[in-house]
Amino acid sequence: MRPAGWRTLGLYWRELRAPFLPASGLAVCLGASLVKYRTGGWDWPLVLACLFGVGALHAGANVLNDYGDHRGGSDAANTTFVRPFTGGSRLIQQGLLRPGAVLVYGLVLLGIGAVAGLWLASQRGPGVLLFAAAGLVAGLGYSVPRFGWAALGAGEIVTGLAFGLLPVAGTCYVLGGTVPPEAILLALPVTVLIAAVLFINQFQDSAADAAVGKRHWVVRLGRRRSARVYVALLVLWMPLLLAGTAWRGLPGALGWALAPGILAVPAARLARRHYDHPAELAPANRLTIALHHLVTAALCAILLLS
Repeated sequence: MRPAGWRTLGLYWRELRAPFLPASGLAVCLGASLVKYRTGGWDWPLVLACLFGVGALHAGANVLNDYGDHRGGSDAANTTFVRPFTGGSRLIQQGLLRPGAVLVYGLVLLGIGAVAGLWLASQRGPGVLLFAAAGLVAGLGYSVPRFGWAALGAGEIVTGLAFGLLPVAGTCYVLGGTVPPEAILLALPVTVLIAAVLFINQFQDSAADAAVGKRHWVVRLGRRRSARVYVALLVLWMPLLLAGTAWRGLPGALGWALAPGILAVPAARLARRHYDHPAELAPANRLTIALHHLVTAALCAILLLS
């Protein structure tokens, strides 16, 4: 391949914002780990198909978010973004990718995710289509200017469900044919943590988002009050996880997944101190992502080893 071809491939890879894809992948792994704990095994092709399908839907949502924020004007107006956490990929703003190409790319990725869902439904029954359809609605609806989930103030809830409860429950359904109560209990802390990731990432973008009518909750509440909500999210997942450990069908060792919660302390301090300073707040963005990943990975590991 010519150097120009490799460069183009690199641009499309950057457009995926691949470093964020583990969030949904870990949720799939959590569902698979729970099924293995309950049944003693799993079907590897189905696990891989779940990872592939959910990953494609997540990537498509990322790409369409870039297109939607371009059309809505927030990325162009954003001068306080902090890479790589906020402000999108910036590839459209830098003139490296055409908006139309980004739109097609995002739709193709969602289509790939839909095809994966159809294949899984052919293997495990039509109930799988409900989970796939919910993922498509979440991905398509998040970034629609002025009328999408984020603009309507539902973005945090939809994102938490789409990257937390939905892939955990959906994977359990695909692999085990049911969604046990344990899946809901384990998914709730993960759902809260991924919502916290989105919430803190909105701080740096809030001025630009407010200017173009993208009224997520950081815009509605203001950064100072939003810092308190963020701290509450950093606390809320802990009792939810403890409730899961008390469930008779789950190992008590899951309580060890609270250990990464120590990261919530500096993250909360940073948010309370630097909610109005985009660059200084960036370590809180990083800590929140790390907290989500470590807690979810710990839950997976404990289930697999129990």
